[in-house]
Amino acid sequence: MAAADLRDELSCSICLSIYTDPVSLPCGHNFCRGCIGGTWDTQEETFRENPSCPECRQRFKRKPELATAWKLRDLVERFCPTETEPGETGIFCTYCLLSPVPAAKSCLLCEASLCDTHLRGHCQSAEHVLTEPTASFMGRKCSVHHKVLEYHCCEDSACICVSCCLAGGHRGHRVELLSEASEKKKEKLRKVLEKLSPEREETERGAQRLQERRREVAEAAAGETERVTALFRGIREELEALEKRLLSDISRQKEEISLTLTELIQQLEIKKDELSRMIRHIEELCNMADPLTVLQEQWESHGAAFCGAEGADTEGQEATELVLDINTAGNRVSVSGDRKSASYSHTDQRRPQTPERFQWVPQALSTRSFPSGRHYWEVEVSESGGWGVGVAYPSIERGGGQSLIGNNNKSWCLSRWFNNNYTVIHDRKDTQLPHVPSCRRIRISLDYEAGRLSFYELSEPIRRLHTFTASFTEPLHAAFWVWGDDDAYDYDYYDDAWVTIIS
Repeated sequence: MAAADLRDELSCSICLSIYTDPVSLPCGHNFCRGCIGGTWDTQEETFRENPSCPECRQRFKRKPELATAWKLRDLVERFCPTETEPGETGIFCTYCLLSPVPAAKSCLLCEASLCDTHLRGHCQSAEHVLTEPTASFMGRKCSVHHKVLEYHCCEDSACICVSCCLAGGHRGHRVELLSEASEKKKEKLRKVLEKLSPEREETERGAQRLQERRREVAEAAAGETERVTALFRGIREELEALEKRLLSDISRQKEEISLTLTELIQQLEIKKDELSRMIRHIEELCNMADPLTVLQEQWESHGAAFCGAEGADTEGQEATELVLDINTAGNRVSVSGDRKSASYSHTDQRRPQTPERFQWVPQALSTRSFPSGRHYWEVEVSESGGWGVGVAYPSIERGGGQSLIGNNNKSWCLSRWFNNNYTVIHDRKDTQLPHVPSCRRIRISLDYEAGRLSFYELSEPIRRLHTFTASFTEPLHAAFWVWGDDDAYDYDYYDDAWVTIIS
């Protein structure tokens, strides 16, 4: 193989120079240790732990250990002493003046370097000692006698010339030719090398083990960091959820208590206004001069009526007059002549089928609607059967079970079924109330702008059963349904039911 080809084989593809401390990658390509390390250090941070080979672009799952390429290193060490770089470290022929020609040998006697051409014409006598090309002739001659150094003094460990042996300070000493002494020293160095090489390899393996251990520690630390981070993230999420839940409970309790207090305040205000009205009326009676008028005024009955209704949420207004809209009444609802009462009918009323009429459920709406304001009305209900009272939008569906008041998001209902307990229903969500019915008279109070619909039992004393809160978006109609015992509907536990609007 030519020197140029060998040089290419021993050159790093990164720096393009002879390998310095060559290392081998798992893919088989070789680089200088410093070159490949520097190349990986300059890669993007995301690729530093799984770098790639600059030669074949193979990417490694993790950063490989850089193992020394010993055979390649030995070739480099043998090649480098013979390699010359013209113009830098090369020795040129002393006699080729027109163009530099690499020297083949140097003559220590002539202190000149010769190319192959001039070497053939050079004197071949023993005095002309030829060596490998060198530029340092003074180091090859005795500093005392200026003769070529040919011997080695074993006692003084010095290189000497022939004059030093015969008449100089080394006369009588044991001497050897330089070549013999050099071979002996080389033998000693080889033995030292035999000891140092395994030690160096063991040191390298120890370094690799420590690097592996360092990587394991880093991976373990990363795993623990991720675990602790996930643990505390979960704790923070649980704390945040708990905080939201507690704050929501506090807010809900505040709203419930505030609503109750607001209703109580309104009731007291209403009571205060009614008392003021009664006081004024009584004062007027006391100031009247006509005894007949005083005696004919039934103020005691007014006072008793006020006491009976004390605490109800009348909002300071007269009861709203209502009648049933017979055009909405289902065919299982019997409507009285004054349209104040609805009762369950065992026979089909055979009313004409119109878009306004409820097709399946026995219920009806009021003719009057409430697009705003505060209103209340009272009803009397049956002790038997099932009934429901409340409000509904006019856009409520008119067919199917979903049209029953409370079974949709367009109506709100207070009902009583066979279990004799009150139930409130909206959007198919029903809540059984703890109250046991003790009175057959119910008051429904509506505050449209405030979004409140309240139900009261006009017992002694009056008690609030439930309050719905909502943002009303359509006018509201009073709504009523009744249900009784009818084999057609298979509700055997019901007796006849009725609801009557109290004027």
